[in-house]
Amino acid sequence: MFSRIVGTLVERTSEAVLLDVGGLGYEILLPPCVAQKIVHAVGERVTLEIYAVVNLDGQTGRFTYYGFTNAVEREFFEALLRVASIGPRSAARAFSAPMAQIAQAIDRADMSFLKTLPGIGQQKARDIVAKLQGKVARFLLIREAEAAGVSARMPDFADEALAVLLQLEYKRGEAEAMIRETLEVVAVVDAEELLAEIYRRKSAGAGGATANGA
Repeated sequence: MFSRIVGTLVERTSEAVLLDVGGLGYEILLPPCVAQKIVHAVGERVTLEIYAVVNLDGQTGRFTYYGFTNAVEREFFEALLRVASIGPRSAARAFSAPMAQIAQAIDRADMSFLKTLPGIGQQKARDIVAKLQGKVARFLLIREAEAAGVSARMPDFADEALAVLLQLEYKRGEAEAMIRETLEVVAVVDAEELLAEIYRRKSAGAGGATANGA
């Protein structure tokens, strides 16, 4: 069993992506809200957190994979599965609005909103509130970060550059800011170019400060 997949996007539909990983094709089902965040073109690398379900049929079994852009989305999906009347496909369909918006509705027992989610009727809305109300605070706190992520998506290689900067003992906030600011003004195609441009910009800034001080 695995929890994360990194592969090349081969094709996509409104509900799933097909990723090539070492010559193997994996179909990953995506909740509607997650699918909206996958803006990659065919041929680009995609990283997804995975929730796997085994469907047994007699002596045989089949894996179904659900994908998420981060571990917190997957944890929210798992929280929905703790509701007895909600199965994986129902949870994926219902995850059609931003996570924080659904969590807020659960916390406030907003039955009217919950019933607007695909596949969620009156009884399932009641079940969700009964099981999860008061237990979704962490999913409410991600609202601002989630909104920022949608408005400022970064290419996959930015994660590789971030890992290098963290190894060089930059603080995460500082490293993320350098990456974001560089990508806003310079077109780069991989982590090596991105790191080189960050170094060039820092060197130019340091040189300017020295010249001004002199």
